[in-house]
Amino acid sequence: QVQLVESGGALVQPGGSLRLSCVASGFIFGDSWMYWLRQAPGKGLEWVSSIDSLGTRWYTDSVKGRFTMSRDNAKNTVYLQMNSLKSEDTAVYFCAKDHRGDSRGQGTQVIVSS
Repeated sequence: QVQLVESGGALVQPGGSLRLSCVASGFIFGDSWMYWLRQAPGKGLEWVSSIDSLGTRWYTDSVKGRFTMSRDNAKNTVYLQMNSLKSEDTAVYFCAKDHRGDSRGQGTQVIVSS
């Protein structure tokens, strides 16, 4: 079955950087679109970024220029490089193979605070 395992979350100061990872199994990773979503405290699930099988990427406006999504098909892994972090980026971050996040893993916590 589909399994997605996120990691890399941490407490970081505003302006700092983190790189999240998500290891996938149970499906043909190289053919699949992949997504990062997040859920801030008290809010709903929010789409953050997507990458297609060719590596083309899309981002929500609030992270454009700061976040970079990438994939390594040899490792069945997607990454989210997050730079210039802001307090409003505080959330649990999930990767998924569907845009609604139904397939998401357990998530990884990112806290941006001084």
